[in-house]
Amino acid sequence: MMTTKKGEAVVIGGGIIGLASAYYLLKSGWKVTLFDKGNLMDNCSQGNAGMIVPSHFIPLASPGMISKGIKWMFDSRSPFYVKPSLDFSLISWGLKFMKSANAAHVERTAPFLRDYHLLSKQLYEDLSSEKDFDFGLEKKGILMLYKTEKAGEEEIQVAEEGKKLGLYIEMLSKEQVQAIEPGVQLDVLGAIHYHCDAHLYPYALFSQLVKYLESNGAKIILNAEVIGFDIKNGEIQSVQAGEKQVSGDLFVMTGGSWLPSLAKLAGLSIPVMPGKGYSFMEPNDVHTISHPALLIEARVAVTPMNREVRFGGTMELAAINNTVNMKRVEGIVNSIPRYYPGLDIKLPEKERVWYGFRPCSPDGLPYLGYSKKLKNLIVAGGHGMMGISLGPATGKIVAELANGEPLSTDVSQYIPDRYS
Repeated sequence: MMTTKKGEAVVIGGGIIGLASAYYLLKSGWKVTLFDKGNLMDNCSQGNAGMIVPSHFIPLASPGMISKGIKWMFDSRSPFYVKPSLDFSLISWGLKFMKSANAAHVERTAPFLRDYHLLSKQLYEDLSSEKDFDFGLEKKGILMLYKTEKAGEEEIQVAEEGKKLGLYIEMLSKEQVQAIEPGVQLDVLGAIHYHCDAHLYPYALFSQLVKYLESNGAKIILNAEVIGFDIKNGEIQSVQAGEKQVSGDLFVMTGGSWLPSLAKLAGLSIPVMPGKGYSFMEPNDVHTISHPALLIEARVAVTPMNREVRFGGTMELAAINNTVNMKRVEGIVNSIPRYYPGLDIKLPEKERVWYGFRPCSPDGLPYLGYSKKLKNLIVAGGHGMMGISLGPATGKIVAELANGEPLSTDVSQYIPDRYS
């Protein structure tokens, strides 16, 4: 692990992980330059469900996901879809995923993920109390709504494990969950209420982080795609992005689903597959939804935010592409009245559909820590569907690593070089 005098830090990637890293580095005394290949408005964190989820202590690579994935992958409207391809990176990723999808992996990593999420939740609470920030943080928890006994049994089993980990969780009957959601009719057998969870409005969070960085001396360079690194004696000297070449003492590589190509430019191998998700917003007025929810069988997220409600979901593993598959969106729309029969949600126009790419590692765990090969590079990526939830904790740990300080949580499971 390298520690260096606080000097010039270069952060690559303007998603929540990059912005949070820049924020905590800046606050701890570093001069910060942040690059993004786009305009900060097209990253995955902007249109997501805004959920802070200590409830997600089970990584994506877990028992049962392979059988569910095989069942779903041939239905283009299903929650999970693998676009048929002979792409070697997809095949390699899939083999690694299969190797990790076991009970021992879940049991070993669950306490680490719990602590990571809880740290992030506390940091969000701290951030929301600062004068520059008001991003709609609400601590109502999240409801896991289920319609079938089989799904209910599986969710209760997960909830019991969560309770053993010390999380505040409550099992609710159909009547109990309806009582806390009086504004909308529910058609469910019951719910698990993860009181430990929270939610926020991503757009406000992003806007305020960018404004804070710009107001406090950080340089933000947009529409600058990284095309190369100048590396000497095991250290990055500078990064070439577009026509700009920027030197630094410390480099932080985020990059979301573009992390593998960034890593390759630096001579590293970090496997990530983009999991495309879709979302759209609807008014939250006539039948008002109060609590964010996950529709368990449908794998759809429902989040009230900014006087609207965001519906989102699906996981489409394929190469990065800019097409909107309306069958995927149709799958989300069709699931809503099965849980909320009073809601009449129409298929939105394609122009109203947001999509983004979740950076999924093969074992469902993030990459976080110093590179073994490049001693002044910190890698922070591969957070999958948990980028917003883990953003502040990741940024805080990046700054602690950079400053050689004790870490706020154990990151030993997230070694960036574990697949090298």
